[in-house]
Amino acid sequence: MLPLSFKEFKTAFSNLENSELFNRYLNYGAFPVLTKTEFDVQTYDQILLGIYNTILVKDVTKRNGISDITILERISKFLAGNVGSLISTSNITKEVVKVGRPILQKTVDKYIKALCDSFLFYKVDRYNIKGKTVLKTNSKYYMVDTGIRNTLLSSENLDAGHLIENIVFLELLRRGYRVNVGKIDDLEIDFVATKLNTKEYYQVAASMLDNGVKARELEPLQKIKDNFPKFVLTLDDFEGTYEGIEQVNLRNWLLQK
Repeated sequence: MLPLSFKEFKTAFSNLENSELFNRYLNYGAFPVLTKTEFDVQTYDQILLGIYNTILVKDVTKRNGISDITILERISKFLAGNVGSLISTSNITKEVVKVGRPILQKTVDKYIKALCDSFLFYKVDRYNIKGKTVLKTNSKYYMVDTGIRNTLLSSENLDAGHLIENIVFLELLRRGYRVNVGKIDDLEIDFVATKLNTKEYYQVAASMLDNGVKARELEPLQKIKDNFPKFVLTLDDFEGTYEGIEQVNLRNWLLQK
């Protein structure tokens, strides 16, 4: 079960302005227990760490017979710090070995599978849009809750771009889509969302006010020649259309449906 959607979260904090509400959602996540707890940074952190440790110990280590919790935590933190980035188990193995903990790649595979089976993380494979095939090399991982990620990483890697990408991924799951990372030529599309006979393409960016960023985000979508809907979700107040590609404010999109 996923944490609350932004729409559900908004009903619990109707007294907050939209910008403050979204920042809290982004930074502390949306586990229902937080809606019943008076806001306090230290209290929220303690709750989120408690949830994380419970999942790690009960759902991951005990259920999968994992004894080396130190390596498991290192792998978990690596995945959390790299949400939205293409990574492979060989990359993670090298990172663990680099800090003096020898480990086999098949063991890393086992640990990652255990983390995904517990729904702490979600693995997202790449999809070749032209070839219409799922690619087996490199994948992306997203975390079940941005609040847990932020608490786990403290001040490390808390950039808005990766956080909002994580939020969009979770929302697409809530809406019943099967989600892949798109590849077209040598370019990447953040999400290819498929449901029955429909498909939608999404780019996610904190802002497109810079012309260079705008060109970079639009280019992969412009290369797609089918007629399925194409979106760029940003935190900008501006909304508009570029050659059939819709730029939509992320908060407004989250409150739809």
